[in-house]
Amino acid sequence: MSYFYTALELEFNFYENMANNKQDSVLDFLKAHPRSSSKEIFEGIDSDWSYATVKRLLTQLMKDDLVVVEGTGKASKYSCSPHFQLFYPIEVNRYFEKEIDERVINKTFNLDLINVTLREVTLFKEMEIAKLEALQAQFRANISQLSPREYEKEMERLAIDLSWKSSQIEGNTYSLLETERLLKEKKTATGKTKDDAVMLLNHKEAIDFIVAQKDYLSPLTVTRIEDIHSLLMKELGVERNIRVRKVGITGTNYSPLDNEFQIKEALHQMCGLINGQSSVFEKALLALLLLSYIQPFVDGNKRTARIISNTMLIENGYCPISFRTVDAIDYKKAMLIFYEQNNFQPMKEIFIGQFEFAVKTYF
Repeated sequence: MSYFYTALELEFNFYENMANNKQDSVLDFLKAHPRSSSKEIFEGIDSDWSYATVKRLLTQLMKDDLVVVEGTGKASKYSCSPHFQLFYPIEVNRYFEKEIDERVINKTFNLDLINVTLREVTLFKEMEIAKLEALQAQFRANISQLSPREYEKEMERLAIDLSWKSSQIEGNTYSLLETERLLKEKKTATGKTKDDAVMLLNHKEAIDFIVAQKDYLSPLTVTRIEDIHSLLMKELGVERNIRVRKVGITGTNYSPLDNEFQIKEALHQMCGLINGQSSVFEKALLALLLLSYIQPFVDGNKRTARIISNTMLIENGYCPISFRTVDAIDYKKAMLIFYEQNNFQPMKEIFIGQFEFAVKTYF
């Protein structure tokens, strides 16, 4: 029986990949030839598809908000949507087959991203929101059966995992077991640096702080972001204020803003955007990506983003995320794609997967 279902899954994946490849062909054509008619698309794509297939693909792409149409009937002209770049599925491994200097990227901070583009879009599709809300309902049902002590223990377990994984993404060498021993018993691991231990302890302190003061970041402000960053950077020799000089990011030619006043303005715009969202999931994903994109601090930006993203969830009674099963390289690649293309898709997939993991693992 298990073989039967595996075969069905393989067949489904085969046809799903075929459909995705066809959509990619249409989108690639429209990127090069905007405002094309369906007939021009049909004739311009080198394939044996029928005209009806092309029409069906265009209908689906419009439904997914990847394509827009001008005019009606035979006068209809199709183009990639203005928000196409934000959500277009990217094959991550293929993207990184090109070396850093070969990739065509947005090298500078997109000044319109926060204040214009992201005010006009919905980050999650209806199907994705339905999945996340179903998981959240499961989370609420699960915790309703826990005693306060049991809930506290589960939250502590998640906090340890988050402290470990968030630090590991930044190069920390502690194992999960060593992290648990450090955070529970304050015993450092042999052969590890002091900074590694301090980084982990700071994470746990920051998480404990937001759990105890759930509404501390409601509303989100630049000052409160700086407070969380200060907790995470304590005793690590890192400047705690908004940076006043240029920084580079390993692995990319993208350069964040280097003007202190522009950085503060971008942060204020980000806070306004997040505070204005009705969806908790959008708040959390925006915080996770935009704070890292702005890079307001000399160091600790992604760590701060992960804590603040989780605060958006915790303060609204949603399940927090530990990121425990995320490969550190996959996480960094998803961030680089956002830096270089402003594309949400890889990190959004990580976010959804990790939310599901957290609900099913901790509570």
